[in-house]
Amino acid sequence: MDIKQYVSDKALKAKQASRTLATISTRIKNEALMRMAVRLEQEAETLIAENKKDIAAAEQNGLSQAMIDRLRLNHDRIKAMAAGLREVAGLPDPVGEVLHMRRRPNGMEVGKMRVPIGLIGIIYESRPNVTADSAALCLKSGNAVLLRGGSESVYSNTAIGKVLSEEGLKAGIPDGAIAIIENPDRACVFEMLKLNQYIDVIIPRGGEGLIKMVSQYSTIPIIKHDKGVCHVYLDESADHSMGMNIAMNAKIQRPGTCNAMETLLVHSKMAQVVLPELITRMKKAGVEIRGCARTKELIPDSKMAGDSDWNTEYNDLILNVKIVDSLDEAMEHIAVHGSQHSEAIVTNSYAHAIRFQREVDASAVFVNASTRLNDGYEFGLGAEIGISTTRIHARGPMGLEELTSTKFIVCGSGQIRE
Repeated sequence: MDIKQYVSDKALKAKQASRTLATISTRIKNEALMRMAVRLEQEAETLIAENKKDIAAAEQNGLSQAMIDRLRLNHDRIKAMAAGLREVAGLPDPVGEVLHMRRRPNGMEVGKMRVPIGLIGIIYESRPNVTADSAALCLKSGNAVLLRGGSESVYSNTAIGKVLSEEGLKAGIPDGAIAIIENPDRACVFEMLKLNQYIDVIIPRGGEGLIKMVSQYSTIPIIKHDKGVCHVYLDESADHSMGMNIAMNAKIQRPGTCNAMETLLVHSKMAQVVLPELITRMKKAGVEIRGCARTKELIPDSKMAGDSDWNTEYNDLILNVKIVDSLDEAMEHIAVHGSQHSEAIVTNSYAHAIRFQREVDASAVFVNASTRLNDGYEFGLGAEIGISTTRIHARGPMGLEELTSTKFIVCGSGQIRE
């Protein structure tokens, strides 16, 4: 079978399954999720063995250590995947929720009901846990899902997908509702993007190149999960200890994630006080520093940041540092170089905090907290499908509600239009 037929058949079967899945009870969906969680833990050794094949190929192909870390599965990460499935099972089912019922002057009642979107296509890179997270959220919100992970994680994704599909079937989930494109050929992606007769929305999760390619070729509406060029700004009134702890966490806790800090902005009145100690701590953690001219004067062994550095998502232990003279200068830098993902200010000024939250344009804006907290689990949404950087129809971490649409429902007693 050729690739076009292979992808088309997967999508058609998933679309057909989506119609049944939209009407399945919460009980069945939750039972499926719980069964999947148990089976993931039972199959941990098998999943790790398959993941090692991906890790070996990644090392051979020269992927960075940060990218390999995103790819790696271990017992703790498998337990975290299972915990995510159980948490989604425990969340309220959004399907069928009725919103904003209002009585019109003629006695007619008009409201909205949450409904599944239909078939969601997800194209993603590296992290195998995306397979489980995405399947769980789509299933609970009544959507079928067609998953195409990156070629670098093909063994891991196929193994996880097999577990999820098998346990879903046993619980009463229709065959094909969780579909994995196992063929690593890049042509599969291009075929997916043509199938607007089956797929209702495409969600790309990955690097800038993937997002641009999907945006260029998709015939299907897209919810982008774009790169994260994230900033932390240490305001002139910031608590020194808090500022350093937040900056360290935002950069080094997991540098390969989209909500990790790429640029630290420091008010000039804070620079002499905070930067020498903070940069020393960063370097001990293996972070390479690239700074503006003022930073280099203060930290002579730092590298000079080039124009392109301010726009780069490193996904690695590299940090840009820029000294600014005001809140306005910091916000202007973010407006020019940020990717509208995650932005943070550390300040003791209420006025500055309010201005930052109102004026900075991003999917999440933090006051005195790390950008690494921009996450569905941390926000109480359960596992997330990703962090949307678009404005329509969802923005920020996408949980269950963000994976539904609405339809108007009307209750009358014989009303007609005059």
